[in-house]
Amino acid sequence: MSTCDISREYLNNFKLYLEIERNFSKHTVRAYGSDILSFIIYLDQFKLEDVTYQKIKEYLNFISRFEYSKTTITRKISAIRMFYKYLYRENIVKNNPLKGVIAPKSPKKLPVVLTENEINQILNTIPIDTVQGFRNRTIFELLYSTGIRVSELTSLNFGNLNLEENEIKVLGKGNKERIVLFSNTAKGFLETYIKTVRGMLYENGNSEKIKNDSPLFVNNTGYRLQAQSVRKILKNIIKQIQLPKNVTPHKFRHSFATNMLEKGADLRVVQELLGHSSISNTQIYTHVSSKHLKDVYNKTHPRNL
Repeated sequence: MSTCDISREYLNNFKLYLEIERNFSKHTVRAYGSDILSFIIYLDQFKLEDVTYQKIKEYLNFISRFEYSKTTITRKISAIRMFYKYLYRENIVKNNPLKGVIAPKSPKKLPVVLTENEINQILNTIPIDTVQGFRNRTIFELLYSTGIRVSELTSLNFGNLNLEENEIKVLGKGNKERIVLFSNTAKGFLETYIKTVRGMLYENGNSEKIKNDSPLFVNNTGYRLQAQSVRKILKNIIKQIQLPKNVTPHKFRHSFATNMLEKGADLRVVQELLGHSSISNTQIYTHVSSKHLKDVYNKTHPRNL
């Protein structure tokens, strides 16, 4: 087996580690895997164990020729750094050559959010007179009501639900559990979906014995609905209503946080609901909220013409 083949095998094991032990989303695992594979191809027959700080600097100098954004460079460094931490944990390497490598700071962009009117337009466009339509409406009601990530939503099982208390136990990034809440509106859709609609989505659905580890949202074959399918459903809705924004399921999370803060929610509460480990990640939504207030002020104050 060549050096490159051995490195790829380490990479495959690392990706399994990220997905299973660290509970990273498939999108993140794919992005990290692509970044590290590019690094392995650059090394060619150079062993991962022999990589030094100088070799890393050479690689960063090499990729600088491609005019990547600061965000992309930062992600690539982060991916390789985490890969070496894993290799060190597995006693494959003796040290992490990325110690001392400083990633370029990327300016934080304010997240794009949807207004309440835009949210309502999207939700009201989804037909609820078909089983797929009712499931889809339930999904987006729940995304907006809870602020959970689409990967967290598609991972939900029946055992995660506490309908009586309007609570859901979510397994987020880094296998961190948290409790999120949902509105009575979302609860109404969820109860009907569970009692009536879910079993109609696929053959023998009504006769299936539901267990705690049964997936909450399924496709028309009875298997767990995937995050990519949710993105595709939303894309079709946005195309139908011709909303002039790039709308993804994650925008529902942004909108949830911003709208909560605009209505007076405590920043710490929103942090807990979103599952942010640092409040600095949540504070960006206060800037969005402030921008909204300024926009309204500038447009409406009679002395600001």
